[in-house]
Amino acid sequence: MSDWRVRAVRASKRPFSRPAGGPGPADAQPAPEHSMDPRPDQPVEPVTLERSVVDAAVYRDGRRIDTPANLADIYRELPDRPGAMAWIGLYRPAEAQLLEAADRFNLHELAVEDAIVAHQRPKLERYGDTLFVVLRAARYLDEAEEVDFGEIHLFVGPDFVLTVRHSQAPDLSAVRRRLETDPDLLALGPEAVLYAVLDAVVDGYAPVIAGLQHDIDEIETEVFGGDPQVSRRIYELSREVIELQRATRPLLEIMKSLEAGFGKYGTDDELQRYLRDVADHATYAAERVDGFRQMLQNILTVNATLVSQRQNEEMKQLAEAGHVQNDEIKKISSWAAILFAPTLIGTVYGMNFEIMPELKWAFGYPFAVGLMALVCTGLYVVFKRRNWL
Repeated sequence: MSDWRVRAVRASKRPFSRPAGGPGPADAQPAPEHSMDPRPDQPVEPVTLERSVVDAAVYRDGRRIDTPANLADIYRELPDRPGAMAWIGLYRPAEAQLLEAADRFNLHELAVEDAIVAHQRPKLERYGDTLFVVLRAARYLDEAEEVDFGEIHLFVGPDFVLTVRHSQAPDLSAVRRRLETDPDLLALGPEAVLYAVLDAVVDGYAPVIAGLQHDIDEIETEVFGGDPQVSRRIYELSREVIELQRATRPLLEIMKSLEAGFGKYGTDDELQRYLRDVADHATYAAERVDGFRQMLQNILTVNATLVSQRQNEEMKQLAEAGHVQNDEIKKISSWAAILFAPTLIGTVYGMNFEIMPELKWAFGYPFAVGLMALVCTGLYVVFKRRNWL
């Protein structure tokens, strides 16, 4: 066994980490399949190859001819069945399972390493006569109003298909049932399985796009309604749209690569039409997602403009209120100055001194009152000219 396989087998003794963002046992309904994840507080049991096998069957002419009790029977009997195809579905398998499949089907070590590590971008790679395809599935969670992403790896060989699923969506058992009810399509071989999985993933984007469109409509209403929390929601939705864009955009390259190999690898004409239909749907989904990202950018710009306008209006109102307050302060200060003048004069003449020039003057009192009136009138005229009164 090569060094990379030895390292992977040793690594399988450690707990297998779930993909980021994928559903866990606490927030999703349990899948019908079993995971190989050992619990840290329990001893690690020997790996049993069938524990994370969703379904494994052998097909000929589009019909199931055998459902082996274990994968070893498939590996052993498939070479003796000309014209037959094995389809093995795994759900969050242990590394030892993938290494065993790699040995049996002669899978390239780089592709197996990608399937073990997961968290790959959507892509299509050809290793000899085997295709390795990575897909990002998505589903819209209505209650949480968010998008949940998953990951699927497919190994497509001349007489086998190995699907490695790291998420609950999409339900590949539904894809298997669909193909088994259409033997003519399934009889086209492993490429027909690849088409069906691609079709399921792309069709799964439709409800996601509808959910995001609904969210964007709500955000537009909130933006023009002045909701202060709308900026945070725009940011969170933008992140989901970008993630969906990363899932849908590479699909176009995958479909172009498949279409480029139609003639070279002798793809059936009917299957070509099916794959082109998937390519059309993928293009539509990618364009809608691109449009969503542009819409959210425009909405964010409009929201920033509206927030700025509201702030300017508030500043204007504050300025007007300050101007009014200044006018009131000027009036109060002016009247206080006018009233202070007679108070000052009256205070001077109210001092208890015997020697004052005006105390024994016959016109002393009229002079004091006149002085008060003159000073008050002078101040009033000055303040009035300055528009303080």
